[in-house]
Amino acid sequence: MVEFLGLAAHPVVQAPMAGGVSGPELAAATSRAGGLGFLAAGYKTPEAMAAEIERLRQLTGRPFGVNLFLPQPGNADPAAVTAYRDRLDGEATRYRAALGDPGQPADDGYQAKVAVLVRDPVPVVSFTFGCPSARTLESLRRVGTVTVVTVTTPAEAVAAERAGADAVCAQGVEAGGHQGTHHDDAGRDGAGLGLLALLALVRDAVTLPVIAAGGLMRGGQIAAVLAAGASAAQLGTAFLACPESGAHPLHKAALTDPGFPHTELTRAFSGRPARGLVNRFLREHGRRAPAAYPQVHHVIAPLRRAAAEAGDPQAMALWAGQGHRLARDLPAGELVGTLVEEIAAARRGWDR
Repeated sequence: MVEFLGLAAHPVVQAPMAGGVSGPELAAATSRAGGLGFLAAGYKTPEAMAAEIERLRQLTGRPFGVNLFLPQPGNADPAAVTAYRDRLDGEATRYRAALGDPGQPADDGYQAKVAVLVRDPVPVVSFTFGCPSARTLESLRRVGTVTVVTVTTPAEAVAAERAGADAVCAQGVEAGGHQGTHHDDAGRDGAGLGLLALLALVRDAVTLPVIAAGGLMRGGQIAAVLAAGASAAQLGTAFLACPESGAHPLHKAALTDPGFPHTELTRAFSGRPARGLVNRFLREHGRRAPAAYPQVHHVIAPLRRAAAEAGDPQAMALWAGQGHRLARDLPAGELVGTLVEEIAAARRGWDR
């Protein structure tokens, strides 16, 4: 099996899942097994990100990546955010939680994090929610870092190539968690492309290596996207259930719980489209949530924590891709090995 960009023995990338899921232990276990592990720097301070990088380096000498969120434009309607916050007063009472402040910074410490990564380089840096400037990409290239931009359309892939990215991650609408669209257009909610169609269109639009992401849970699926032209496959929900994952136990259990049979894209928990298991909170509030990221995220974050502390998954953001029922409770290294065996088995089946 050909190494992915000289970074990993196997074309298996562990998706960066923010909110404490993708920490040093999960990334290290993935990289030690020959995949490419990722730290999620979203929602962390630059100092916390640097500390996790140091911890990861203590756990493995293998290559790994760090994912950054692009700053958001700050064009949310304050009145819509206030109205949604007022709507959640009953939820705050239910969980005895104070709702958060929507006025917190919307840049996620982006420039400071880039400065840390230029000063103390890591093998790979990926970007979500936009395309970094050519200057930022060049500054990382000069220190030997491979850069990857998450894209959801061929036009976004072209923009990434023109800016100087080394690769793109094509994220299909099947993916769990946030859709990595460069522009949050409320009029296109749910109109994203499926992975195979997106992969073909992106391959036609750019010459960059493409990482395929969205609903991938088994090695046979990875073999299929590799055959369709992807250089590697990125899996998030598949790694969510691993013991090294920082996901809440209720979240892990819900992936295969018959009580959570399907997923939907929703703005209910963050103000940006994200795919999660359908629960009470999503059903009751999803249609009323405004296009306002990260304002809605900041409002609801304390409520989500309170629900988790109360042992109630019905008000937690249970991010999951469409293939969530195929989740396996395996250590990350064992999961990588299993996926590699399944890729090989699928290819043998095709050769018969």
